[in-house]
Amino acid sequence: VQLQASGGGLVQAGGSLRLSCVASGSISSINDMGWYRQVLGKQRELVASITSGGGTNYADSVKGRFTISRDNAKNMVYLQMNSLKPEDTAVYFCYGDIQRRWRGPYGRSWGQGTLVTVSS
Repeated sequence: VQLQASGGGLVQAGGSLRLSCVASGSISSINDMGWYRQVLGKQRELVASITSGGGTNYADSVKGRFTISRDNAKNMVYLQMNSLKPEDTAVYFCYGDIQRRWRGPYGRSWGQGTLVTVSS
């Protein structure tokens, strides 16, 4: 199973970016999907997550600015980021809790990370 993230880049404060992540390979089912971010020298933090049924969870720092969504048919998860701030600068990692075969266990797979840089 592979997760491929895309959509990062350089944007000015107040701007928007949309991150995408697609899961591919041997997939029977995907439970939660989401995004973490990491700044060099700091721990990875959860940004947002979404269940297979569409239930969402956000870090307090991004509530009202970021929106997570997913397309179950395409095994994709998205993160729409609006009103970006310099403190949102980080490498963003997508993940999926994936079942590789029917009745098999779920395991977390990670994307490779995409850099988001917000200039002031």
